[in-house]
Amino acid sequence: MTFEEYLSNMKPGYIVDGGSEEHLVMHELSQRALKIAMELNNKYHTKEEIIQLMSELTGQKIDESFGMFPPFYTDCGRNIHIGKNVFINAGCKFQDQGGIYIEDGVLIGHNAVLATINHMEDPEKRAGMIFQPIHIEKKVWLGANVTVLPGVTIGEGSVIAAGAVVTKDVPANMIAAGVPAKVIRKVKKDVEKGEI
Repeated sequence: MTFEEYLSNMKPGYIVDGGSEEHLVMHELSQRALKIAMELNNKYHTKEEIIQLMSELTGQKIDESFGMFPPFYTDCGRNIHIGKNVFINAGCKFQDQGGIYIEDGVLIGHNAVLATINHMEDPEKRAGMIFQPIHIEKKVWLGANVTVLPGVTIGEGSVIAAGAVVTKDVPANMIAAGVPAKVIRKVKKDVEKGEI
């Protein structure tokens, strides 16, 4: 099985059994991602070099507006999709086999975790993995130490407060906080500079 065949199978709800041919391909992709991440994380790189390494990691051209403060960690890389004017702060961890879709203008704070895989609940099948994508829509801000779980969509313009664990979809232009994250209010708009 090729990487491309494997990636084409990674649809929502897809299951990979532990020890299967697909599981072995998954590990090959992980080794590739770890090698690129080691290069990214273990010496200084210019903005242009970071964009080049992220393009290599994802297999897609990353826009020149992209910004990142390494270190950055992923165990696949090839199913991360990044829009324009995206910034990813230091220490983020993306488990992207199920697909991570980050739209334009998204800000991701320190140590955010985006996880697209769950293991099977049945102990006899626990090594099996279920894939569900994460969608981060335009101009979302994820605070520091946010965790986003498989299958979640965060609506355009929303804010996820630091430390939140997002277990279900968040509508557009809302602020969500807590564990598990709950919507607490609408995003304020038209605030003048210097006002809170």
